[in-house]
Amino acid sequence: MVMKTNESFPGKWIEGIGLVLGPTLVMIGVLLKLGHDAFFPEQLAAFAGGPAQMTAAYSCFVAGIVLLSPAVLGVARRIGATHPRLAQWGLGLTLAGLFARTFHAGVSHLAFQLVDVQGLSTAQQAISEQYGSFHVFQTINLATMTGWIVLAVGAWRSGVLGPVQSLGLALMAAMPLGVLKGTGVMSIVAAGGLCLALVPLGIKVLSQGPAPRWWTYPLAATIAAAGTLVSLVG
Repeated sequence: MVMKTNESFPGKWIEGIGLVLGPTLVMIGVLLKLGHDAFFPEQLAAFAGGPAQMTAAYSCFVAGIVLLSPAVLGVARRIGATHPRLAQWGLGLTLAGLFARTFHAGVSHLAFQLVDVQGLSTAQQAISEQYGSFHVFQTINLATMTGWIVLAVGAWRSGVLGPVQSLGLALMAAMPLGVLKGTGVMSIVAAGGLCLALVPLGIKVLSQGPAPRWWTYPLAATIAAAGTLVSLVG
């Protein structure tokens, strides 16, 4: 029995929204961290002095990272039409890196809660004593950086992205990696390259084909409201 595959997976709307909002949210998160040293003691101090801004910064960044999963899946699917091996390696390495960044965001969130519960100095001491301790995602740090390069090479060779956009995608390899990482010059360069590479493709994807049916808008709003309510109650 031969199983059929859906060549448009994950679908126009999931893919298009990921391509547009993923890079945009990453850039917003990067810009909201501006003005503070990029290492963890100052990041914790920044949270103590402005918890709303730093919460928004880290939340936007990790939301963008999650939305990049369907985005890179769509890019890899297009690459795979002509360069399947580059698509497979690029997708696998890039997704592994996105999972690692999501894990780092969870650790950063816990560190910020320590500031609230234990105070800044205690939180800084606790993080200092444990910073750099082993976790399984350390083993794929190289994948986190190289995945974007492999994906960019595939996008360029397959014609999915032009040379400038492909270079922008590769620049994401320069995004600082780890827990409680702030914004530096390379953070802005990497996020800017990501936006240059994926946002135009996302707009193109969303503009193709018919618009969603009228009932999808209130349904999406209801699901979003219900999810927010559950998170507040739970």
